[in-house]
Amino acid sequence: MKGGTLYQRIRGQIEDLIRSGAWAPGRKVPSETELMAQFDCSRMTVNKAMSALAEEGLIVRRRRAGSFVARPRVHSTVLDIPDIQAQIVARGETYRFDLLDRRRRKAKAGDAEEIALAADGELLVLRGMHVAGDRPFALEDRLISLAAVPEAADLVFAEEAPGAWLLHHVPWTEAENRISAVGADAATAALMVLDPGAALLAVERRTWRAGEPVTWVRQLFPGEAYDLVARFGPARS
Repeated sequence: MKGGTLYQRIRGQIEDLIRSGAWAPGRKVPSETELMAQFDCSRMTVNKAMSALAEEGLIVRRRRAGSFVARPRVHSTVLDIPDIQAQIVARGETYRFDLLDRRRRKAKAGDAEEIALAADGELLVLRGMHVAGDRPFALEDRLISLAAVPEAADLVFAEEAPGAWLLHHVPWTEAENRISAVGADAATAALMVLDPGAALLAVERRTWRAGEPVTWVRQLFPGEAYDLVARFGPARS
């Protein structure tokens, strides 16, 4: 690095080596004594450059062991819960939700996840189809905990889909997504107007509110009609 003070040149040269990949994560950085000899400068100048690199998170300084190129921080994916109705309307298509089945029942015996969701109460069992224009967009199977959301027991979801209603009325604090690819069985293919075996994107989601399970849902989308995009950001400390 040309120009600037000597400490800036030392800092810039090491930073360039790290950011270019020439110095890989975990590599030991030359000692202060070695850098003093290389740049013909004082220990104070080298220490100032190394301190600046450490503050940027580019190196890690370990007592007695020396300095090392820092390893990248681990980032986690942030996935929001989509409002399917809003997505379809936003792209200029008409939307409707066709309720195919609605009933109440206890959790299945031996099913630990259903038992946890029911919390000694009943589950509202829903099946419906999200329709965009005149084409099936997603087949949805959902369980809602009536212990967590008792007001859902009186809703018929004729004008608003269950997922949209929950987003607007039941704030969630934690969610878990599982995404997979599956082939459409004969019954699903008939409902979605697809060929048997057609590729589907399956999204399974559980949500909680302050640690209390609220809902489980599985949505099936035609493989060519839907994708999931995640923007990555650093996790908060």
